[in-house]
Amino acid sequence: MNVDERREQLLELALEVFADRTYEEISIDEIAQKAGISKGLLYHYFPGKRAFYVAAVRHAAEELLSQTAGRVEEAREAGAAQADLLRTGLHAYLDFIEERATTFLFLMRGGMAGDPEVRAALDETRNAFMEVMLEGSKEPTDPRARTAVKGLIGFIEEASLDWLSERDFPREQLADLMVRVGVATVAAFA
Repeated sequence: MNVDERREQLLELALEVFADRTYEEISIDEIAQKAGISKGLLYHYFPGKRAFYVAAVRHAAEELLSQTAGRVEEAREAGAAQADLLRTGLHAYLDFIEERATTFLFLMRGGMAGDPEVRAALDETRNAFMEVMLEGSKEPTDPRARTAVKGLIGFIEEASLDWLSERDFPREQLADLMVRVGVATVAAFA
């Protein structure tokens, strides 16, 4: 296994380990043991537990953004209207949280949200989603639009967490709800 493949494997392990238990509950020794490597080798890839955690957050955020933004870009190139772009993005997002629930839970509830680097990684991802949602808006720099879309992102994240936890109605109904709220939010500034 080459260096990049091993690093990827370690980051995937981090998503599993930190989704189940808090940052404080996990030791570097335990991570190395679960990975089947020495602690020294883990330090070769990451200078410490915090760096490992931050890299895992960035990895998870990049996966989510890549899957979602990629599908939106395909729809945009096909000439989709703004509402359809939003719908496409939300379906891609829901596909991700359903297929990679552990990764999504790690991102949303990982436990180090107060850490400046973790917060920066999450904010970068949210800002990228905000840009996608505001693209095509007549007033993309309107601070009210920015605030409304940030609120929409918060709604989407919390609704997703609730749905993953409860699953008391079909995913399609969740998607419809998110699309209706999203279209109304974006339309206010279109």
